[in-house]
Formats: sequence, structure tokens, C-alpha cells
Amino acid sequence: VTTGVVSPTATRLVFEPPSKNVARKYLVCGTASALLSKGATDLLPLGLPIPRWKYLVSQAEEGAGNTGASSTWMFTGADGKPSTIIAAVLPAACSRHNSPVRPHAITSLIKGSSKSARIMVVLEDKSHAGGAALAVGRAFPLYSAKKRSAVRRKKASAAAAAADGIEAAPGDEDAEGSGDSGAPVMQVSFATRDGPLADGYGNLQVAADSVRRAAMLVDLPPNVLTTTAFVGEALAAAQRLNDDGKKVTSSVVSGEDLKDGGYGFLYAVGQCAEEPPALVVLSHVPEGAAKCVCVVGKGIVYDTGGLSLKTKDGMPGMKSDMGGAAAALAAFEAAVSIGTGGQALHLVLCLAENAIGSKAVRNDDVITCLSGLTCEINNSDAEGRLVLSDGVAHATSIPSRLPGLGESEQPDLLIDMATLTGAQLMAT
Repeated sequence: VTTGVVSPTATRLVFEPPSKNVARKYLVCGTASALLSKGATDLLPLGLPIPRWKYLVSQAEEGAGNTGASSTWMFTGADGKPSTIIAAVLPAACSRHNSPVRPHAITSLIKGSSKSARIMVVLEDKSHAGGAALAVGRAFPLYSAKKRSAVRRKKASAAAAAADGIEAAPGDEDAEGSGDSGAPVMQVSFATRDGPLADGYGNLQVAADSVRRAAMLVDLPPNVLTTTAFVGEALAAAQRLNDDGKKVTSSVVSGEDLKDGGYGFLYAVGQCAEEPPALVVLSHVPEGAAKCVCVVGKGIVYDTGGLSLKTKDGMPGMKSDMGGAAAALAAFEAAVSIGTGGQALHLVLCLAENAIGSKAVRNDDVITCLSGLTCEINNSDAEGRLVLSDGVAHATSIPSRLPGLGESEQPDLLIDMATLTGAQLMAT
């Protein structure tokens, strides 16, 4: 799936330390006080008057409110050509999300750019780099169904190269966004009030790429990301890790094998769909691993509500009901790629389509989970807890079903990830 749906014009993100190389567009993001700190102003592009920078920051700060604001100026760069700089001022308060990184504001302020640029985020603390990198990644989706002719794309590419390119790194002919795809390139760096962040960019790249991959899976339409395609995505992730020298094992139980294996909840939710439900397990078990972590993800690739049918307004958007599984898969790949510190890490994906038809599970049916627990269905639109039940039962089963665990051992930590039930809106 992945190789066929990534937009040819999807932005390319390159994480690297700050530099003074000339660019046609700069975006500097941070709180007002951080943007005015010596660590930030020392890294501003040559040719930009500091008084003008202070004015831009003050202008944006006035409208920052709870979500942040930006202010733009054009100046003559060190090469004598026009350049643009954007002061993206984060809100002073941490917002209702109570995160000092302010990730939602970072994403909001930098998303939408279709031209190559240098992005620098000035952090309140260097420990915030990871969260900020994820927020940057979230701003640039990989998937788009919009099409345009090769002629238009070639013209756009030529225009980008002429007017909006950034200096290519040595040996990188596509760094200016002037390749055949016309894809813009964002060179992303970080600094603090004390100066540039010099290292850790490799891990930040992996983390941001994982967020983009998870978002792409959520963005895909249900006629593309079927349960079968999702299984393929998981196996492809395992293959990438194995190709990189990270040992990952995989197993898949699907269709009638789920029913025969006792995964009655997961099977019942997906039994009506054209593509079969599946339980996918990926495992990374370093030699001598002392601790074990397992992540279980809800992967309902489309949720009609089943016989408890959603309304015409409630059903659109239900392609995103696999967001938990997408996040879990991307997190697993990122963690194994970066390194788990010697801990074993397992991933359990519970994949199904909650379709409607003659074979759909009925309200009043009684079904049995892998753990032996029975459940009488009274709302077929409460399917998420059902598929997760079989996933959690698999992860915590005794005797153990996870590689590397002794017969009577269970994971030290188990995390399940899912899109929240609509009832949480009433609960909170």
C-alpha cells in the first residue's frame, strides 16, 4: 500500500542542526521570549535586521492568544536575492493540553506550507525536542488523493526550483525540491535560548517519520486500507526493521482461523466484511531482555456501526477508527529502530471492518472471547472493546502466547491504544 499512495508531491522532511546556509524561506517558531533570546537571534539569517525581527515577534505576539500567531516579512538575503521569514509565536499558556512543548500550536502554525523552507523551533528546554519533532511531522501529511497532470507537476517543479528552492546539501540533488516530483523540502532544526541543538537528529527523524506514517494510514480511504492491506503494512514494517538488522518476528491469524482459535470477539466484529478480520503480532526480543512491553491497537478500518447502524452524519470519518492500530504500529517501528534499551517489545493489532449485511453479528448474540469470557451484544457499534479484549487476552494469556516469555509470564507493561468511544464526550 505505502509505495502506491504516498503523494509524489509530499513534503520531504530533513532533520539537521541549524546552519547559516541561504534559503528563500525561513520559519522560526517558539514563544516570544524564546524567539528574542540570544540563542535564537544568533541563528537568524544574514541580512535580516534584528530590529525588524523584534517587530515581527511583537506583532505576532499580540495576536497569539491560545493558539499562536505568525507575522511575515521579506528581506534581502546574504546572496542579494529576496527571502521571506516568518515569526511563528507560540501561545504563552500551555493550552488545555497542558504540554509545555505546545505541540498542537506548533503543528497549526507550520502546516500548509507548499514551498521549501528552513524551519527552526526554539525550545523552552532541549528535552522538548522529541515532542516538537513529532508536532512538525504531523504538519506534513504523506497522502493525498488529489491528482494533477505531469505537465503541471513539471511546471510547478521548475517554478519551485527557480523561486523557492533551498541550497542543496553536497551530493543531494533533490534537496532544493527541484526533482521530478516537485516535492518541497523542509529542513528542520532546533535551538534553545542558549544556542543550537547539535545532536540527536537521527532519532528525531525516525520519530517524525513514524508520526507521518501513522497519519497516512489514518488518512487512507477504506477502499484502499482494507484489513488485508493493513496486514500487509504491518508485515512491511517488520521487513524494513529486519532489513535494518533489527530482529522482528511476525505472525498473523485471520478469517476462519480466528474463529477456530477462540478469538470469538474479533471474529464476530469482522465476520460480515468482504475482507477477513485479522490479529497481527510483531515481536522484538533482544537477547537477555529483562523486561517486556506490549502495545495492543484497535484497528477498525471502517465502522458502519454494524446492525446498530450509524447515522448519515455519524458515519463519515469512521475510516479513522483504526487510529489506535496505526499509532501502535508506527510507534513499534520507531521504538525498535531507535532502540528499546534491551527490553522486549511486542505489538498486537486487532484488525476488522465493522460492516453491515446478512452475516453481521446481531444484538442479542452471545459470543465468547479468547479468555473464555462471554458477552451478550446489545450494541454492535460498541465493537472496539470487543476486538481489544481478544488482543489483550492474547497478550496476557497463560500459558504465554508471546515470544520470549516463560509459560507463566506476562508483559511487565501493557498499553492499549484506540479511538475513544463517543460516550467519553458525555463522561467528560
